[in-house]
Amino acid sequence: MAAPTTSTDNRVLRQPILGSRRFSNYWWATIVSIGASGFLLAGLSSYFKVNFLPWTNPTQLVFVPQGLAMGGYGVAGLLLALYLWLSIILDIGSGYNDFNQETGDIRIFRWGFPGKNRQIELNFPTEDVQSVRVEIKEGLNPRRCIYLRVKGRRDIPLTRVGEPLSLSELENQGATLARFLGVPIEGL
Repeated sequence: MAAPTTSTDNRVLRQPILGSRRFSNYWWATIVSIGASGFLLAGLSSYFKVNFLPWTNPTQLVFVPQGLAMGGYGVAGLLLALYLWLSIILDIGSGYNDFNQETGDIRIFRWGFPGKNRQIELNFPTEDVQSVRVEIKEGLNPRRCIYLRVKGRRDIPLTRVGEPLSLSELENQGATLARFLGVPIEGL
C-alpha cells in the first residue's frame, strides 16, 4: 500500500494518516477467523459426535480434555478476530495532521476506540512549535517516527503506528514539515 501523501498549498500542509485499514490487518483478521472457527468446530464435533469439519474427523477426540481445550481455543480466537475486525471497521488510528499558516493553527486528529474519547484532537498555535524531531531506532523492533516538539507539552508523534517508514521517506517528510513551519529539525 502506498505511503500517505502530503497535500500542500502555499499556506496549508495536510498529511493523511493511515489507520487500521491495512492489508496486514485484513490478512491477520482473516487467518485468525479461519483458524479459530476450525478449533471451535473441532471442539463442537467432539462434544456432539457429529463431524462439522469436512477434511478431518474430530468426533474421535475425547471431549474432556481435548475437545474442551479446542473449543476454548476457538472461542478465544474468535474473540481476538472480533477485536481485529472491529478495529478495521472503525479504522482505529486514522486521521490527519493539519498545519495551517493562514490561521496560525495546528490540528492533529485521530480516530480512537468508541467511547467518550472516540475523537482524539490536539489544537495549538504554530508559534508554540519548537522543532521537528526525527527518531530512528534500528534493530529487532525498528522505530522510525517524526515528533513535533511543542512548548509545554510532551513530544507529539505525527507518523502512523505499525509499519515503519523508509529512511528516505522519513527524512523527506521531516524536512518538508520543518521547512514549512520554519523550525529546526533534530535527530538527522
